[in-house]
Amino acid sequence: MSDSKIFVGLKSTRKKSAASKGEATGPKCHWDGCDKVGTHRAPVGPSAEGLYLLFCLEHVKEYNKGYSFTSAPSDATVARYQKEAVLGSRKTIGSRINQSTEMPLPLTMRSGSAKALNARKSAAQREAQKAELQKRKLKVLEAKAFETLGLDHDATPEEIRSQYKNRLKMHHPDVNQGDRNSEDQLRASIEAYKILKLNGFC
Repeated sequence: MSDSKIFVGLKSTRKKSAASKGEATGPKCHWDGCDKVGTHRAPVGPSAEGLYLLFCLEHVKEYNKGYSFTSAPSDATVARYQKEAVLGSRKTIGSRINQSTEMPLPLTMRSGSAKALNARKSAAQREAQKAELQKRKLKVLEAKAFETLGLDHDATPEEIRSQYKNRLKMHHPDVNQGDRNSEDQLRASIEAYKILKLNGFC
């Protein structure tokens, strides 16, 4: 028991850990020459969506001052950090998001609307649909419409529109001095074009 007095006044020489002192622990701030902990995320930029740099409070403020949230370029210092992060010479957190190969939707469109869905279709798909439409067996009215306009059944949309315009000019009352026969042919051409347009031929 007499030995216990010896140890009463002694203090441990071990350094208290950062966690016991209440200091933040974690990855180092990415700012050059800064030894503080990087507790704040900052976006790398539009060319590296999903990737973030880590800065301390002081340097994240500095980074955000120079970061451009519009299409305008960021200031030189921030641009350097962004470039290094994209090239891989500066460590970042997060995961890179691959660029979409689909056509971006205009902001005015709702994602589920018919316009939005049609915008996503490639030109090749649309051409394939047109070819399939022309291959299928024509209905009686569709076949008659092609005949009225004087076209083959495999006529392209451009050929149909061009022939329709020519028919309008040919049978217009101003050209034919009010000839009744010409008026009937004009009406027939208009009806034929309507049928082809409604069924997706032009």
